[in-house]
Amino acid sequence: MPQPDKGSSVPMKGKVPTKTLAGVLGSVAAALALFTMVPAEESGRKVVATVAPTGTIVVKHISGKQYLKAYLDAVGVATACDGIATKDIKLGQTYTEAQCTTMLERELIVHAEGVIKCIPNVYGRTNQAIAIVSLAYNVGVSMVCKSSIARFWNAGQWRAGCDFFPRYRFAGGRVLPGLVARRAREREICLKELPR
Repeated sequence: MPQPDKGSSVPMKGKVPTKTLAGVLGSVAAALALFTMVPAEESGRKVVATVAPTGTIVVKHISGKQYLKAYLDAVGVATACDGIATKDIKLGQTYTEAQCTTMLERELIVHAEGVIKCIPNVYGRTNQAIAIVSLAYNVGVSMVCKSSIARFWNAGQWRAGCDFFPRYRFAGGRVLPGLVARRAREREICLKELPR
């Protein structure tokens, strides 16, 4: 596996390390970006994410509506906070900001682990990790793992894989302008710092 980037956290002496998004991705920068990007993409809110001395990421709401009460997303799925749509979410449930942050990290870890299982070389690749975990969070890990992106990246063809992001623009059988824009942003991040 590639080595984590220089910003990765190191567990404090005497402490039992807990699983963090940064640790799963091998990149603190990728984790910070996902904690700000996912709320912006899913609910339109702006947050600031910082790394606490413990290595955990702290998210602070800056602006935009907070969805602390479960709602229906664009295709009618019960959703909480910033796009969390697990089977446990029921309309009418309410959450605190801290609960939303905890749930978001848990969901991002699940998606990151799933992606790294099928595309191991994405570990430690900050920009590609940001893009692919954002995509997986939106379309699901199984779709990402069966995708041409996974096939290209497992063959070391990073740029070709990035070029496939715009294909994932459908929800409920129709093209959504928001997804077109989101895929363009993910592709742009994906291509950063890749050789031509």
